[in-house]
Amino acid sequence: MTKLFGTDGVRGVANRELTPLLAMQLGMAAAVVLANGGHAPHVLVGRDPRLSGDMLESALVAGLCSTGARVTLLGILPTPAVAYCTRHSRADAGAVISASHNPFEDNGIKFFSVDGCKLPDCVEERIEALVHDWEHIPRVCGERIGSVQRDSEWVDRYVAHLIASTGCSLKGIRVVVDAANGAAYSIAPRVLLQLGAEVIPIHCTPDGININRGCGSLHTESMRQTVLEQRADVGLSFDGDADRVILSDEQGNEIDGDRIMAMSALYLKRTGRLRHHVLVATVMSNLGLEEAMRAHGIRLERTKVGDRYVAERMRQLDAALGGEQSGHIIFAEYTTTGDGLLTALQILALMQRTGQPLSQLAQVMTQYPQMLRNVRVGDKHAWERYERAPEVEQWALQQLGNPSRVNIRPSGTEPVVRIMIEATDPARMEQVMAQLEQVVWEVCGKPEE
Repeated sequence: MTKLFGTDGVRGVANRELTPLLAMQLGMAAAVVLANGGHAPHVLVGRDPRLSGDMLESALVAGLCSTGARVTLLGILPTPAVAYCTRHSRADAGAVISASHNPFEDNGIKFFSVDGCKLPDCVEERIEALVHDWEHIPRVCGERIGSVQRDSEWVDRYVAHLIASTGCSLKGIRVVVDAANGAAYSIAPRVLLQLGAEVIPIHCTPDGININRGCGSLHTESMRQTVLEQRADVGLSFDGDADRVILSDEQGNEIDGDRIMAMSALYLKRTGRLRHHVLVATVMSNLGLEEAMRAHGIRLERTKVGDRYVAERMRQLDAALGGEQSGHIIFAEYTTTGDGLLTALQILALMQRTGQPLSQLAQVMTQYPQMLRNVRVGDKHAWERYERAPEVEQWALQQLGNPSRVNIRPSGTEPVVRIMIEATDPARMEQVMAQLEQVVWEVCGKPEE
């Protein structure tokens, strides 16, 4: 049976792997699994501005309606906005059509449960099983066929929620906003302007094919350059669906999710809001974050990569804060999933309250040299089946010396195996990385040209 769900929903090249037929099947299956109490479910649907979004939205909605679901279309807006609207409208489920940081040719579909949380593996497996047996999913007829409506009211409520979470005016702060030509292109400048900030928008003109192209959280160069040219106080780079953010300080230095978490954790602890003095991050977070937290009496709890795993562990530990180095940050007081815009607002508010520039606030941790490599392979899952994988990581640790960390894992969203190493000697790291790449290719094969 083909596995459909990865780290963050179902993704693939639109109209090749992620076809309208598959989108319809996912809609039918999700409506059955996510119905609360067996009635015809109410599902909210949002998307990013990709060219394929209209096509896949129509197919997904057709599948939902064919099983009797009532659908509310929210239009183009960030993924966390759909999570918020789902939770507070008490809809039975939410769905987002987006491939996040991937290029425009890709697209994806992910779901939220009634409480605004990403689905656990066991629920995704139930949906997947029904997709593979979709012809036996009962369809309704007559007046039981589902309906579709559009609603912008909940988007306005999400904006009000973001503004309320900030707790202060941002007047006097000059902000560069890079929306990656994605879902935050309109809402991010709107919220910041309402809070009184001076906004310099870049990459906020989506045309369906320019999403993430040389911009956004994976390509912060133009944002950081604009910060310097415009003498801004801070820069914000979102990804395509705005569930993550990478910052720039006033000197043009990139501030990643680890530093965002470090700043936020210390502030929450000072204000008595860091429950149980714990921060949840993934195996990818820098060793420097762990050491900085330990020095302030905060325990760092690590999970698998994926903000849904961070969110699950946060709920288990009743933690107030968690996230990923990539910029997915979860403030449990305000959200159930990574929210790039909310995260940016929390840091801007911290700057305003302390009167400190971002460059000074970011000095709360020292980062160890870290090297990341995405190795394109023929079969990424072969690494999961490789029995000697732990021995390879242990060998690499011995070569790097202490302190060091190594993590090798297949991507949940792309045909690559990701290698991460941390140590103190960059030259030695290069040598070890080259050897690890060769091992990965021997195990997983090189991609077909």
